[in-house]
Amino acid sequence: MPTLYLIPTPLAEATAAQVLPPQVAAAVARLPYFLVENVRTARRFVKEIAPARVIEEIRFAVIDKDSSEPDVRQALAPLLAGEVAEAGILSEAGCPGIADPGAALAREAHRLGLRVVPLVGPSSLLLALMASGLEGQRFAFHGYLPIEKAPRAAALKALEREAQQRRQTQLFIETPYRNEALLTDLLAHLQPGTRLCVAADLTGAGEFIRTLTIAEWRRAPKPALHKVPAVFLVGM
Repeated sequence: MPTLYLIPTPLAEATAAQVLPPQVAAAVARLPYFLVENVRTARRFVKEIAPARVIEEIRFAVIDKDSSEPDVRQALAPLLAGEVAEAGILSEAGCPGIADPGAALAREAHRLGLRVVPLVGPSSLLLALMASGLEGQRFAFHGYLPIEKAPRAAALKALEREAQQRRQTQLFIETPYRNEALLTDLLAHLQPGTRLCVAADLTGAGEFIRTLTIAEWRRAPKPALHKVPAVFLVGM
């Protein structure tokens, strides 16, 4: 059966050997066709994991957040036509399909009757939740919050209410260069007893993970988060 593999990639540079299991390297070393967000970074990743491969012999197709449904179908067409028996999805960082355009490919692959196989690797959301000490039975990921001050403040207060009423951890992210502004807003608008986890540079050399109440965060030294990938978690 034609098979689509979801291939995780490292969250931090020079960590592939530490965070990716042998099954990922084996898949990267043999697959003839990759569906990727960015061809340049995908080529670099393949060469790092499987240095013996001739990159020019590998087929790449771009599927990103701007791709349409016809684009997704066209990207999977070589599997349906029997041109290739296997293909792999590569995200820019982390696990395909989790807050990622790879979800559209997996959804269409199921509709077409293709075999979909997830491979093990690092997910910043799950790593952050694991380390946070917050509720791990009930949680929700909200992606990016509003940029404007007033809508963002309203969104933060709404997430705090959800965390209180449902005993549910709320996860969200920000464009790295706006991380510190988001942290400032969190400390300004959330209640003193609410717990906040900041998880930054996960698996990287500068990994930072800390959970404190808002009152404690207001007294604590603030982490350097500018241009550092981070996950924010709010809970009780």
